[in-house]
Amino acid sequence: MSALLDLPSTRVEAWRWADLGALTAAAALAPIAAPASEFLDLPGARLLFVDGVLDHGRSDLQRVTITDLVGDDHALGRHARGVGWSLHLDAAAAADPVQIVHVATAGENHLPAEVVLADNAVATVIETFVGAGWQNRFTRTRLGRGARLMRAVRLLQTAGFVSLREAAEVGEAASLVATFLGAGGQGSRIDAQLTMAGEGAFVEYGGALLTAAEQRQECAVRVNHAQPNGASRQVWRAVAADRSQVSLAAAVEVARHAQKTDGEQSLRGLLLDRTATVNLKPELEIFADDVKCAHGATVGELDQRGLFYMQSRGIPRARAEAILTRAFVADALERIGDETVRAAFEADADVWLEAALQ
Repeated sequence: MSALLDLPSTRVEAWRWADLGALTAAAALAPIAAPASEFLDLPGARLLFVDGVLDHGRSDLQRVTITDLVGDDHALGRHARGVGWSLHLDAAAAADPVQIVHVATAGENHLPAEVVLADNAVATVIETFVGAGWQNRFTRTRLGRGARLMRAVRLLQTAGFVSLREAAEVGEAASLVATFLGAGGQGSRIDAQLTMAGEGAFVEYGGALLTAAEQRQECAVRVNHAQPNGASRQVWRAVAADRSQVSLAAAVEVARHAQKTDGEQSLRGLLLDRTATVNLKPELEIFADDVKCAHGATVGELDQRGLFYMQSRGIPRARAEAILTRAFVADALERIGDETVRAAFEADADVWLEAALQ
């Protein structure tokens, strides 16, 4: 049975901006030739999935295993079950980066994954989505005391849709830093439930979604501070051109006993055309009384004074617009710790900007 048959309707608040029609259209796309893989020049494991199936001949698993995994009870996550990839690291272990490229050539495919890091283990996972079709992923993350995980995800499909369901449990003094870039022609939904289950946990979660033409991308992220002394940062940037739409919904929930919580949300949208739309929905649910939580949400256009200044210094308007927009996007991408990964993300954003601003 197709997963399309039991997804929520847009009457459900959490799905109010969802483009469910785009999923139907993505699953019905005509087959295409598989595009080239997009591995970065990094050591470590390389996994290539074509339509949700591992290409063993072009993959190097190293510490990653392929095994049966379960989904969750989320509308997207329950369809991503069965054979998937798993990364388990023992206490104090450190692994080279794990790169995963997901190629879609037609139809829909669903794939589960899990990342489990024992106490003080360290890992980096980089994922890239290319091709055309509907790719649906569920990733379950569990971080032990003091473990650190950096995730970086690029959505670069030329057409179709990518849906990501993320469920993470962050332990005592553990750290999860995840950055997403939507710079392809696909629609997307990033749907995350992040639980800070240990005292002193840290989560930084965000990225940049860039849309043009009739494209729609969205995120719906909820961070639950379940223990004291945790800190979370949600930094999202949206750039919308033509008649496209970006929707950012970010929530923070602080439990009654989660005192000394520090939660911050920064949601900003940039309209390159007045026919474009950016929807922002920051949300705070605070049940403790000794916390520091703040959110900011703004949507605007390029700074006309800045454009005028640069043009007065001989910089063409198109170039000036590109400079200002790149600075706006870089605010979300600069949090990527690995220089090679960050440079690749910035280059992908530059390609999108060049096309959108020409």
